[in-house]
Amino acid sequence: MTAVKPMTPAPSATAAAAAILTLNNIEVVYDRVILVLKGVSLSVSKGGIVALLGANGAGKTTTLKAISNLLHSERGEVTKGAITFDGAEVQALSPNELVKRGCIQVMQGRFCFDHLTIEENLLSGAFTRRDGKAAIRADLDKVYNYFPRLAERRRAMAGYTSGGEQQMCAIGRALMSRPKMILLDEPSMGLAPQVVDEIFTIMKNLNESEGVSFLLAEQNVNMALKYAGYGYILENGRVVLDGTAAALGENEDVKEFYLGVAEGKRKSFREGKHYKRRKRWLA
Repeated sequence: MTAVKPMTPAPSATAAAAAILTLNNIEVVYDRVILVLKGVSLSVSKGGIVALLGANGAGKTTTLKAISNLLHSERGEVTKGAITFDGAEVQALSPNELVKRGCIQVMQGRFCFDHLTIEENLLSGAFTRRDGKAAIRADLDKVYNYFPRLAERRRAMAGYTSGGEQQMCAIGRALMSRPKMILLDEPSMGLAPQVVDEIFTIMKNLNESEGVSFLLAEQNVNMALKYAGYGYILENGRVVLDGTAAALGENEDVKEFYLGVAEGKRKSFREGKHYKRRKRWLA
């Protein structure tokens, strides 16, 4: 069987110029000894949606936290490589400085402030802004326009709302910072399929209407490839495959190991051969 080689060459000068985010060969170490990311390179074009795919534990969340500078709270650090956002290296910046520059992360698990109302949660996303109450109120109305359900629940305590409403609140809170880019970590986790589809549709609308770029870490490969334009697949902290969403969706290895389809037929989980995937992708 022909080995599948990773397709992650260094970005060209043209691609780099068009990218809002570039990771160049970064390594992440926890507790100074545990190597989690191993030479990860990727880029996100301005106004693009890029999917970061892989199984649980592949390194998706660590990659996002490396970008948003949230690793230090978990005794992690970027030890090699460079992270460039909007033309400047940002790996040495604090998280709030990065938010001011226009890059914000929506954490896995939503992380709303349970004791605050939905509206108070949304307003907390504007804490870095200095453009006045009128501008903030206008953006709040815009968030309610994208998320009508939040408008209905604006006075409700966030901790008593549904998982889907909390996910919408977390994305809306990120929008209140007026981001150029949102790092979205596992938005489908724990949600009903109908709610997942609604959230992904809103993400697509935000991308098209507001020009917000998205880097989407997701285990739901089928849903992610439906909305993204490009994708990277992580295995054990390495990028093992990348390409357009259409190309990845047609790739036989992706079909077999992430969509459960081989040679046009559905396969059970027990039939997957993990060791073969490791041998073929990392050869």
